[in-house]
Amino acid sequence: MQLLVPGRSGLPALAHLDTASLATAYAAPAGSWVRCNMVTSLDGAATGADGRSGSINNDADHVVFEMLRALSHVVVVGAGTIRAEGYPPLSVADSLVETRRGLGLPDALPLVAVSNRGDVPPTLSGCRDGRALLAVPASAPGLAAARRDLGDDNVIVCGDAELDVAALVSALGERGWSHVLTEGGPSLLASFLAADQLDELCFSITPQVVGGEHPRPVGPHGTPVDLDIELLVEQDGTLMGRWLVRRDAS
Repeated sequence: MQLLVPGRSGLPALAHLDTASLATAYAAPAGSWVRCNMVTSLDGAATGADGRSGSINNDADHVVFEMLRALSHVVVVGAGTIRAEGYPPLSVADSLVETRRGLGLPDALPLVAVSNRGDVPPTLSGCRDGRALLAVPASAPGLAAARRDLGDDNVIVCGDAELDVAALVSALGERGWSHVLTEGGPSLLASFLAADQLDELCFSITPQVVGGEHPRPVGPHGTPVDLDIELLVEQDGTLMGRWLVRRDAS
């Protein structure tokens, strides 16, 4: 994996990245930091022909995908995406456990499913050990059932009629989870953007064309946002980068 744009990583341009230098390149700033990691084909599709993002992932993207998880306190994913992609409770890749420990992060990597209805995805049902949580609004029809399924402590109520993304980020911070990674899908990413709760967008562009009708990485109710490139790496024709949300200097 080659570093094309080093940004403020302190690494030299055109360096070949090993595990340690990749962790340096993708390190999050101290304090609260929210980023999203998404993948798209060259023609802008967020999913492959089978309707899953997994079918446009490749080995290069997977390396960064696993690294971003290892550098995060918690992963937040829309319940629909969890169902479509078959997300189980998460764990950090064995090869990155020591990298994570070296940063003072706990071994556990909780997964928070986001659902306005309060429906627990089947792959997370019955997981009551804190590895799987559900974030819902107070009006969610499935709230009581979700509490019975996952346990009261593992259901986070944020907002009334619909989920309040800013309240969710605050609630995660109260649990000590300041480095938040969301993996979408497009509707959830749009919600983070609309709520001005995203600091960084990590994007992988894979060298394939999907064609047909497929969702874009950002859903239709996302708010336009300007970003600045911070990092760009390449492997086998796949481009992977960090773009920071541009904030008013004031």
